Amino acid sequence: MGQILVGTCSWTDRALVGSGWYPPGRRDAEGRLRHYAERFGVVEVDASYYALPGERNSRLWAERTPDGFVFDVKAFSLLTGHPTREAVMPDGLRAEHRDPAVLDQVWARFAAGIEPLREAGRLGSVLFQFPPWFRPGQRAEAFLRECAGRTEGWPLAVEFRHPSWWEPGQAEATGALLARHGMAAVAVDMTQRLASSVPPVTPVTSPRLSVVRFHGRSTAWGTGSKEDRFRHAYGEDELAEWLPRVLRLAERTEQVHVLFNNCCGDAAVSAAETMTRLLDEARPPDDAPPPDDAPPADHVPPAEAPPSTAARLPRARPAPGVPPTPGPRPTPARSSSSSSSRRAAG
Repeated sequence: MGQILVGTCSWTDRALVGSGWYPPGRRDAEGRLRHYAERFGVVEVDASYYALPGERNSRLWAERTPDGFVFDVKAFSLLTGHPTREAVMPDGLRAEHRDPAVLDQVWARFAAGIEPLREAGRLGSVLFQFPPWFRPGQRAEAFLRECAGRTEGWPLAVEFRHPSWWEPGQAEATGALLARHGMAAVAVDMTQRLASSVPPVTPVTSPRLSVVRFHGRSTAWGTGSKEDRFRHAYGEDELAEWLPRVLRLAERTEQVHVLFNNCCGDAAVSAAETMTRLLDEARPPDDAPPPDDAPPADHVPPAEAPPSTAARLPRARPAPGVPPTPGPRPTPARSSSSSSSRRAAG
């Protein structure tokens, strides 16, 4: 069975810092990360969505965490076709995701910024969370092909925000598309009461990694304030629903990342602690044979195993084909996991 790592989608969120979860004496940048890494094995860096990651911060993060701890780094907004503020663009570049010259420079900066994590063996994955208007079709496939060409050798995870990707009749093609590019599919838990709700499917599209992100079950998803969108405290019964799915993912991948994005107060860390306990209680012994009656998995066999992440990250480079064109660009808005406090380095 593969390794299961549980964590949260931020360790610097202002509400978490103010909740009292970090003890006195460990509330500075270094103390927070060390305290977090003593309790969990993975964390998502979402500050990299709002601004390009810096090599210095990545190096410090690697130095402050133990062997085996990994960071899932969220791709910069421009690289997933999201609206991006001009103020966070390097060297006065325009925030134009359709300009190949701009993309070349941004990709290069992003690659350099996460390289210290890769060198230290701390890069768990690079998360590409695509916007809700990113739908199946030729333009989307060209976008994914472009990403794959620029990130060869990286551990990639992809989360789609439009439900049509995993609807019956499309799900198999979606899984095959991700498998072809060596991209791990991200499963999500969220409310199922909205037209925009993504179903809780768990396809396996990479032999190395599966990712599950828990967004909470607020019906204000996508419309309310940050607190409204993520105000949900997972009950033990809600987390228990996912135990068989997570364990089945671990049977078919080398590593599973379970991440909680319900970042209101200490709700995410509390859910992560509970899930860790439930998994420890439910996980079979290492020498136990697999059950004969295990339910079938949502498995999509990869077309080819992706290159080892032990290889150095290549220089970001232009890929053949058209530049990414994810669709109409709306007025800049905050990400679903937005919080200005998450931009802090600590």
